[in-house]
Amino acid sequence: MAIDTATYAVPLARTITDMRAQVSAWRAVGETIALVPTMGALHEGHLSLIDVAKAHGATKAIVSIFVNPTQFGPGEDFEAYPRTEASDAEKLAGRAGLIFAPIGAEMYPDGYGTTVSVKGVTNTLEGEARPTHFDGVATIVSKLLLAALPDCAIFGEKDYQQLLTIRRMVSDLRIPVEILGGPILREPDGLALSSRNVYLTGTERKAAGQLNIILRETADAISAGGDIKALTNDAETKLLALGFDKIDYLTVRNTKTLQPVETLTEEARILVAAKIGQPRLLDNMSVEFRG
Repeated sequence: MAIDTATYAVPLARTITDMRAQVSAWRAVGETIALVPTMGALHEGHLSLIDVAKAHGATKAIVSIFVNPTQFGPGEDFEAYPRTEASDAEKLAGRAGLIFAPIGAEMYPDGYGTTVSVKGVTNTLEGEARPTHFDGVATIVSKLLLAALPDCAIFGEKDYQQLLTIRRMVSDLRIPVEILGGPILREPDGLALSSRNVYLTGTERKAAGQLNIILRETADAISAGGDIKALTNDAETKLLALGFDKIDYLTVRNTKTLQPVETLTEEARILVAAKIGQPRLLDNMSVEFRG
């Protein structure tokens, strides 16, 4: 197998060997390489990560498309997750230098028995709601980083805990890749872009658009000196009244450790995971400390 340049407007690699061959060719002529790991179903949020890479000095971007089974828990939407490779490739035309889209056996061959587990930052929030999730994320990301060995890799800040987890993993394992965060891109009403937003009905979509507004109002009130516990409880009540089915968490945390913050003494982060209809929506934003 070799690089496929005929199927899409962007060259396509199905194997690690072929991706590495392309990386080696780029390295030989002095290119700087970025990796943008995705599960496909690309939207402008994903594409903006390529822009972050290029602004950081990358001259070639690899976008991986792989729906990673090990980060889905029982009853989650692995089978239903949108798989739109052809349309994803169209969106990447003129932006990416290579698509890496392996089959499952390429990433998890028969007899595969290794898992990467990151302690500390994963033991809360998503780690409590989805106990196996971050082991799956850390495992696939470590494989992708070691397969491509890019100069940098970019992850969206919408999955803030994931970004911290990957930074911890790369630091601990001394993987020579710089990890960059890309800002959250939003719909006109402020809803964070997500591949799972397509699951929302019209009524659910209208309610979902209030999530970021309530989060921002809560963050501003906390910055102004309001009581964190009372304000986050009030925000949860508002979301449930709008039709959200369940709030897994709505909480203010330390920006580096994700430990709970009871009194604001420095900049913090407010994070939420809330289920409405089929999708489970994530969002977060900074909480300014005004001293």
